[in-house]
Amino acid sequence: MTWNGDEYQARFDRIASEGGDVHGEAVLVRSFGPAAVLDAGCGTGRVAIELARHGIAVAGVDGDASMLATARRLAPEIAWHQLDLVGFDLGRLFDVVVMAGNVPLFTPRGTESALVAGVAGHVRPGGRLVAGFSLDRGYCLDDYDAHCRAAGLVLEARYGSWSRGGYSGGDYAVSVHCRP
Repeated sequence: MTWNGDEYQARFDRIASEGGDVHGEAVLVRSFGPAAVLDAGCGTGRVAIELARHGIAVAGVDGDASMLATARRLAPEIAWHQLDLVGFDLGRLFDVVVMAGNVPLFTPRGTESALVAGVAGHVRPGGRLVAGFSLDRGYCLDDYDAHCRAAGLVLEARYGSWSRGGYSGGDYAVSVHCRP
């Protein structure tokens, strides 16, 4: 899939200018009080930039050059890394790793376990992996939870939205897994 980072960002800018909330992911992540966050599948940096605005040390990883070009233009002070999320290693751990925006659904089929293992490998002991994605595209919560367990993470909470709405089934979930 080919992306245009500026067009992608323009959509969120438009939503924000019309009064829409585009920072629900960052609000949830901030509620855990992290000092350092990895935005895995950061796209144009919307979540990472908002976290940095609140004094949190952030890094972003994405495989798309156009998305990262926009992120670098918007926040050159943040460490942006162009890497495949399957099998990457930044050599450091974070309090929270966040995958917002359906990240697991944009990796090649059959690589979901490696994706989760890679991002989970960046979660420090006591830290969290927070991910939200649609459940109607072939990757289900049972598989995701199994991949998290295999990576040493335990389910802490599940929500129906980034605003912590209750999860009672449905086609979208936000999962919080922790590393004991």
